[in-house]
Amino acid sequence: MSLLLDNQFKELPPDNQVDTKVFLEAVAHLPSFFDCLGSKVFSIIKSDINGNIMKIKGVYIKDPERYATLQHILEAEREDHAAEWPKVGATLALMWLKRGLRFIQILLQSLADGDRDESNPNLIRINVTKAYEQSLKKYHGWLVQKIFHTALYAAPYRSNFLKALSKGEEVKDEDCLANVREFLLNFTATVDAIYEMYTNLNAELDYTV
Repeated sequence: MSLLLDNQFKELPPDNQVDTKVFLEAVAHLPSFFDCLGSKVFSIIKSDINGNIMKIKGVYIKDPERYATLQHILEAEREDHAAEWPKVGATLALMWLKRGLRFIQILLQSLADGDRDESNPNLIRINVTKAYEQSLKKYHGWLVQKIFHTALYAAPYRSNFLKALSKGEEVKDEDCLANVREFLLNFTATVDAIYEMYTNLNAELDYTV
């Protein structure tokens, strides 16, 4: 069995609206992805993702009908918190969550594309670096960047990471990567749709932590 395919994301409708309930059910399983990376340093991202999921869920359960889609949440909070929005509530939580999801997406896509350090082909440092630099680095201050730089050297071997994604089963690398590519289809589409929504609603913020 595959950790990823056991929790597939649903195909988006033609209008690319992301159903909040379906989305929350899918992302609820993603924090465990970071356990596959082994190092406790990656627990920072895991904790951040889990916390943001809970914040979005906390808003959603107050009025599931009003917050039926992620866009409904952003539009409702813009109406309710005009002065503070978008740095408020589920809008802010989803802004950070999508960056964590992009980290996962780029890391997996890099592995699926065969990116590797030819001098150390069984390391995933190059894949994790690419994912971090393209998703989270610009939003992190010097101290947090230093922590993640340390984490790169604690990243697991490629073979161990793929085995962890396969729940410890002995699966051929290519079979595991085929599962990764299948997972990425709907996952990437969902993450792209959320990014596009933030752009269209002018809800993106660039401050660092």
